[in-house]
Amino acid sequence: MEEKGKLRIEVFPRLFHFKKPAGTSRGVYTERKSWYIRITSDAAPGREGWGECAPLPQLSCDDREDYEEVLRKVCADVSRAGYVDKENLRGYPSMLFGLETAFRHFERGTYALWDTPFSRGEEGIRINGLIWMGDYDSMYRQICRKMESGFRCIKLKIGAIGFDEELELLRFIRQHFPAGEVEVRVDANGAFASADALEKMKRLADLDLHSIEQPIRAGQWEEMARLIELSPLPIAFDEELIGHCSLEEKRWLLDTLHPHYIVLKPSLHGGFSGSGEWIEEARRRNIGWWVTSALESNVGLNAIAQWCAVGKPELPQGLGTGLLFTDNVPMPLEIRKDCLWYVAN
Repeated sequence: MEEKGKLRIEVFPRLFHFKKPAGTSRGVYTERKSWYIRITSDAAPGREGWGECAPLPQLSCDDREDYEEVLRKVCADVSRAGYVDKENLRGYPSMLFGLETAFRHFERGTYALWDTPFSRGEEGIRINGLIWMGDYDSMYRQICRKMESGFRCIKLKIGAIGFDEELELLRFIRQHFPAGEVEVRVDANGAFASADALEKMKRLADLDLHSIEQPIRAGQWEEMARLIELSPLPIAFDEELIGHCSLEEKRWLLDTLHPHYIVLKPSLHGGFSGSGEWIEEARRRNIGWWVTSALESNVGLNAIAQWCAVGKPELPQGLGTGLLFTDNVPMPLEIRKDCLWYVAN
């Protein structure tokens, strides 16, 4: 628990607009709603702590019609108590993430939220180049641009156009860049039907892919267990982790299904504290992990990157979404080739 005295916590709704429509198998995003929170205190005049609460519509376990009303009540409770009761906020991961970020910013007095080589501007974090869903031509152009920029890990959102067309795009990458030069991940966002998922994954495995993220819808545990057992392609969980908020639920899911990887979004998977639990439990079971943003603005993206750097990640991370919005807020983040850098003062 983080004790503070005489806190004021304000809530500011924000609406961000995508430069280009962002397509996933769940639909296309053109706008992104978020809530900023700001902590101030009479005990520290002039100091502020900013955080971002950004649930994903129809996905986050705390996405609800009265979200702002509940967030304001939570912030009022935290203000009176002077600390974040993380146990009581397990079911509200996006709110917990925003509050943890704001407290950390308030304490540090800088957007360099932890002291790491990344926050000092000495090292970048390797990231994947994200290819958004679209028609064949638009995805082809995205792939070419990422390759030209020097990315050594490419992640394709699949499941929106025909599967054969997606295979053709993947073959294009492999024709020019073997697996030893460029790692390729795919993310189905649960788009495959259980009946033909295994056959599709076998065809994908022929292209030397690193992994597939969430091939079928979350919650189909028997089918997912069968896929993990039989698939020649490693499977990563994302949506499957949502809603498993307690430590006991997390252990049960990993022990029961034992995925090859987990993909963590602090806004969805328990803030910093809850995502840290996922990583600790995954490590105990030799399950790999990486961290990704969930279409937050630069306030949330910076916080995720700062926290991610503490864990000294070995795999490329999913932190390349900071250039999505026309009206993003400025933050000292910069992508150079295939790395995200914090431009320290």
